Amino acid sequence: MHTAPKRSKKKTPSWEVVGAQLGHYRGLAGLTQPQLAQRVCIHLETLGSIEQGRRPLKLKLAEQLDELLNTKGVLAAGVAKIPERERYPAFAQDFIDHEAEALTLLSYENQVVPGLLQTEDYAHAVFGCLYPPITAEEAEERVSARIDRQRVLERRPWPPMMNYLLEEVILHRPIGGRAVLREQIRHLQACAELPFLGLQIIPTSREKHSGLDGPMVLLETPDHDQLAYVEGQRVSFLVDDPDEVSVLQQKYGMLRSQALTPEESMGLLDDLAGES
Repeated sequence: MHTAPKRSKKKTPSWEVVGAQLGHYRGLAGLTQPQLAQRVCIHLETLGSIEQGRRPLKLKLAEQLDELLNTKGVLAAGVAKIPERERYPAFAQDFIDHEAEALTLLSYENQVVPGLLQTEDYAHAVFGCLYPPITAEEAEERVSARIDRQRVLERRPWPPMMNYLLEEVILHRPIGGRAVLREQIRHLQACAELPFLGLQIIPTSREKHSGLDGPMVLLETPDHDQLAYVEGQRVSFLVDDPDEVSVLQQKYGMLRSQALTPEESMGLLDDLAGES
């Protein structure tokens, strides 16, 4: 089934209701957020995000909370009743959950360096470009979350196998200024040396291009399901329809053949690092 689009709002009403219910029942049980988070073995930040409606309450956790808080299945029933189109929370949380456990990650990006490869200064600059603008506090929170996601590169016993296709123009756009770009290019050089990560650049001079519809990420879950994530202006899709994912995989395969080889890409990075 092709998942429904999710608009990039800060909250979705149904998750706000479920989160408010959880906070109410937690209070009735005489528990603080840290106490409840410890009892159900989740991060305090995760619980806070659930209660604020910024993160979905998964059914298994809802059932665990119902038992702990003696709510007679209310939370699980609420989660089950949320419409399918609202099951993807703000900032593509479901995709991020899959990303953390993925066996493989294949990414194509045409505007900015992919989040998992961004330096902290570059990430700050990216969020500083958002319009309408966000507050400094929101920007700091998002940068922190992005850097935290990068721990997947250090996952044990082994990170996912990764391949990144980047448009050459990304390496010329001085987001944050020339110094930030120079640091970012050097970071990409280091990433390209990782044994589990491939990096290829699609030159601007390429006359044929199979990815003109925009960026995408393909991933394989631990259960060997094939998923795709596609982002646009204030909308994103998590795709699990095998036929649709197959089409995107074909696109990605053609894009890889149109990109520079990893060795040629590293040479271009070396040249750009020297020019920056």
